[in-house]
Amino acid sequence: MRYRLVADPTAAQADQLMRSLGDINFVKIALIVIGTWATIFLARRMLPYLAERGPSRARLFLLGAVPVARLGLLAVAIGWIVPLVFNVTFQNFLVIAGAASVAVGFAFKDYVSSLIAGIVAIVERPYRPGDWVRFGEDYGEVTNVGLRAVTVNTPDDNVVTVPHETLWTSNIVNGNDGARTLQCVAEFYIAPEHDAVALRAALTDVALTSAFLSYDHAVTVVLKETPYGTHYKIRAYPFDMRDQFVFISDMTARGKQAITSCGARQVIVPAGATAA
Repeated sequence: MRYRLVADPTAAQADQLMRSLGDINFVKIALIVIGTWATIFLARRMLPYLAERGPSRARLFLLGAVPVARLGLLAVAIGWIVPLVFNVTFQNFLVIAGAASVAVGFAFKDYVSSLIAGIVAIVERPYRPGDWVRFGEDYGEVTNVGLRAVTVNTPDDNVVTVPHETLWTSNIVNGNDGARTLQCVAEFYIAPEHDAVALRAALTDVALTSAFLSYDHAVTVVLKETPYGTHYKIRAYPFDMRDQFVFISDMTARGKQAITSCGARQVIVPAGATAA
């Protein structure tokens, strides 16, 4: 009786895998990972540092460059590492990408949705570092745009982290959309019995004489009759949008003085009433 030796396919596959692992340059991969991490770390520290100490015109550009630089560096690193690990052909790439997409999609549905929205946010830029935005009830300055979430610093110095997935479900209000300044509004409700022409001129002077005003934009005072009185709005732009709250406070305080000087009287709007 003759016996035939049959090679164990599992052992052959294991041997092939070990040979393949031996061909991978792990040192080079480690250097790429460390170099990419160090470059991203420096970019996240240096660009905001330069933005806060450089010219105001360059501030928003430098802050907005942080997420773009991070995404670009990650893409370059991944594109560099993948050929070192896999024998990538177009057919292999499609198989690996398809399998990975299905597995990750089912396991981390919400997380992947936020990641995809994060890439969309970095490319389309509905908000960028330095922008003043409103997400629902939260309003503040965007300080960081990550791959999963955006970080907002509110006027009360609270840090709010909002997943990019909000892009798919909610409206996002951007006050300046990359511009160096934004519109500020001071509002007043005045009893109907007053000289509207004189008061409108006085409120215009209030904005024009503010130390925070940017003269690159026009000052407008609009008014509208409401059931609660005449609703005045001073619309003006500060020189530095980080001064928006002191600018509004300045126009409000001196606007009250102007109203009194014109012989007009402010009225109280009931809580919950819709402003005009």
